[in-house]
Amino acid sequence: MSKQNSASIFVILSVIFIAVFAPIIYSGYADLRSAQDAAARSSFSGAAQKYESAARKLFWRNDLWEQAGLSAYRAQSMREAIRLLEIARRKKSLSANGWYALGLAYWTNDDRKAALSTWQFAIQVNPIYAPLYDRLASAYHEQGDYSSEQNTLTKRLALADDAAARYRLGLLLTLSDSKSAIKELLAASSLDLQFDPAVQTLRAALSIAALDSVPSSRLITIGRGLGLVEEWALASKAFESAVSADGKNAEAWAWLGEARQQTGRDGSEELNKALSLDPYDSVVRGLRGLYWKRQGNYAEALNEYLYAAQIEPANPAWQVSIGEAYTQNGDLVLALAAYQKATELAPSDAAYWRLLAMFSADNGVQVIEIGLPAAKKAVVLAPKDPLVLDALGWSYLNAGYLYNAEQTLLKAVQTAPDSAIIHIHLAETYLRKGDNASAFKELNLARQLDQNGPVGELASRILKQYFP
Repeated sequence: MSKQNSASIFVILSVIFIAVFAPIIYSGYADLRSAQDAAARSSFSGAAQKYESAARKLFWRNDLWEQAGLSAYRAQSMREAIRLLEIARRKKSLSANGWYALGLAYWTNDDRKAALSTWQFAIQVNPIYAPLYDRLASAYHEQGDYSSEQNTLTKRLALADDAAARYRLGLLLTLSDSKSAIKELLAASSLDLQFDPAVQTLRAALSIAALDSVPSSRLITIGRGLGLVEEWALASKAFESAVSADGKNAEAWAWLGEARQQTGRDGSEELNKALSLDPYDSVVRGLRGLYWKRQGNYAEALNEYLYAAQIEPANPAWQVSIGEAYTQNGDLVLALAAYQKATELAPSDAAYWRLLAMFSADNGVQVIEIGLPAAKKAVVLAPKDPLVLDALGWSYLNAGYLYNAEQTLLKAVQTAPDSAIIHIHLAETYLRKGDNASAFKELNLARQLDQNGPVGELASRILKQYFP
């Protein structure tokens, strides 16, 4: 074949190639621009479709499969995200963020095994990407695999310091190495002060536990400390170890029952075991009372608290629990007597005067004669406590002193601007005064401050009632 003929054939083939593929390539880039525009508008479902179309047409752009998958993930379409990100995985074009998202898509789609294996492999491919370690550690935590969580956090902290990782590691170490736990917890609070209250609680619990030579008692103290910072799954482990150390320790069984309830289980079997071991233990009785209270059986709760008070007659906390139970049972006379008994047992403790005042105001029981003087007494004892100021303002309102109520509650709000219940009480004051605009503002603040909690729900109900 002559050179001239070869050149002619090349030109013809080039023309055919351009004629066939140029429109496809042009369309691919058009899809890519559309995908980018859709993503910029947060229209992620459309972006995913366009990225996939662009990836098929621009076949050398394997990175577009990941973009399609990430867009599907942002659109909450987990199955599509998995399909697209798995294509990117097979084409070896997943970035560290893509691996992270693929694992999350599996996790959200309730395929825990696939999620874990994805993140485990991702760490091998991206050994210095800290967020992968964070997410894998969190997954281990949710599954109760604390040993793997601890190992993962240790590796993560070798990459870079992080307050949350230090805190989690410290929590895990409370069960095995108190000294190292305190070290990690203090490091967490030094990096981020938001951890300091919990760290100080745990530090105190670990310090007290270290002085106890009895293994089961020591583990109970650690478990209670973990419970105080809402780490009930770990607390349950501590109480299980306490029961293993001494199967006849009634308090260990009772606290295990409490931890079971806090983690979504029943706990009654453990509480019954505790009662059979020691029916004269006030902690056992108190935790059983709490169990019955959660079940809505206030008569049984009252019986347990009455037993606890017989065992510890000088403990004002039992009188408060008795007062609450009598209130739930509709016996306000005996409830009032119990709250008053608590203040007699602890006359210098503002908390019990505040609780007496709140009971009186909440239930309209002798507010002027008993409730308001109790609130004033609490303020004398704790003049800067926002909850005490709230009790005084609430008492003023229910006694009919609107001006005093407003001024006191404004002072309470200044002291604790993030307290939703104080905003509720201030809103109630404004409603009573006819200042609906101010009430509306306070109710919205309360709802925002406690969006998923009982006070937020109360704010929503009041808003619907007065501002339909």
